Amino acid sequence: MTDPARVPVIIGVGQINDREPDPFAAMDSPALMAAALARADADAGGGWIDRIDSLSVVDQISFRDLNPVVDGLAATLGIAPAHRFQTAMPMGDSPVRLLNDAANRIGAGDSHVAAIVGAEALRTAARRAAATAGGGESDHNAMRARHRGRAPDYRQRYGLTAPVDVYPLYENATRAAWGQSLDAGQRESAAIWSDFSTVAAANPDAWLRTERRADEIATPTADNRPIAFPYTKLMVANSSVNQGAGFLVTSLALARAHGVDPARIVHVGHGAAAHEPDDILGRAGYAASAGMRVTLERTLAINDLTIADIDHVELYSCFPCVPKMARRILDWPLNRAMSVVGGLTFGGGPIGNYMSHAVAAMVERIRRDGGTGLLFGNGGFATHNHAIVLSRAALPGTAFPRAFDHQRDADAARGIVPPVDKTYVGTGTVESYTVLYDRDGSARAGIVVARNPAGARFLARVPATDGATIAFLTDGAIEPVGSGGTATRAADGLVDWTRVTG
Repeated sequence: MTDPARVPVIIGVGQINDREPDPFAAMDSPALMAAALARADADAGGGWIDRIDSLSVVDQISFRDLNPVVDGLAATLGIAPAHRFQTAMPMGDSPVRLLNDAANRIGAGDSHVAAIVGAEALRTAARRAAATAGGGESDHNAMRARHRGRAPDYRQRYGLTAPVDVYPLYENATRAAWGQSLDAGQRESAAIWSDFSTVAAANPDAWLRTERRADEIATPTADNRPIAFPYTKLMVANSSVNQGAGFLVTSLALARAHGVDPARIVHVGHGAAAHEPDDILGRAGYAASAGMRVTLERTLAINDLTIADIDHVELYSCFPCVPKMARRILDWPLNRAMSVVGGLTFGGGPIGNYMSHAVAAMVERIRRDGGTGLLFGNGGFATHNHAIVLSRAALPGTAFPRAFDHQRDADAARGIVPPVDKTYVGTGTVESYTVLYDRDGSARAGIVVARNPAGARFLARVPATDGATIAFLTDGAIEPVGSGGTATRAADGLVDWTRVTG
């Protein structure tokens, strides 16, 4: 029988949305974190903050001058935990990984009360910056802004800088691989996102709580402008939020000793993680993710579960390609909810901390409805994957600590990575693509990832002035993936792509 002192459980969760209109009165990221943990402490019955011996923080980018925030947060809470950790970057899988780490430390007896927390106040940061600059519109794309002032690398010279530039490569490649038309792919995305909006409308902790019809989400309008083909504004993560979330993990023995209501205790199952290469041009392709597949399949297997045993899921939703890929791996039907929060568009997209909100919402769902929940986080440029299971009762066979790194399996399952030829000009075939748009909805440029006749990968640009090629990439009449074209050197040194017709 497993020692209850080594059984990790979640006893308290807390979330906060700060809608203060005055940006100088609104909370910054560390203040949101402290408030979220105060709510988690109250949710657990109170008196747990002073017992925290492990404090883990998801990196924040809203107020970079305050980083690292973990020591300041500990001081604010009035604690001196032996274990203090802040992630190096704000990746979407971070909260799930930190939960898995905390469960392992409790299982090893190295920790007794662990707190995991994160927050972003990008809305406040942007408004403060605008007010300080004397008004005007601020750029909410903080991930893109982080690269300003740096010399661009090869992919960035072609516009592949932020996640919103890269995830469409997976969207368009998977659609083609699945044999979907553009219309069918967009209808699937819009159906999932419409359901997310319904979940968010019923979630008091969601940032946007208005239900949206699928046709509203799929149709570009002045209020739903195209962002990066084929995504509209209502299909991408909403980072213009002030949100914090955190949770408390302890042992079953300690929870019982301090009188936590058994009906409010949620057990932590085993997790799994695997990743894609950091360099997006160093991947085997864009129609699948070995890291995602291994992560999801191993998470079920090591908990001795099948998808039929899963009652609730949170499939990461920065962009539609992620839950669409995940649901196919899991065989999760389109008509079943894929979020307990409402997704990163409607629930809110606080950069790397969304899955802390998902943990909190999943705990609340399991408390209310029972059953077992699967949490899947994805971060970077479709790079990092981590999943874990939560359940009302301890799953048979769980024992901590347990290693969660399954990278070797992912690497073994990955296909051959093509070489990259940064100097190539000549004929080629489209491997994937996107079109980036300006705020007025006009095409700024197309980006093509192509293969030359020898199989090497290269990048090419479609100038906005080439309306015929832009239309070919976006009108859905013919699938662009697999089509031919010609790459020629432009006057600025970049390579331009022209479709071969006839």
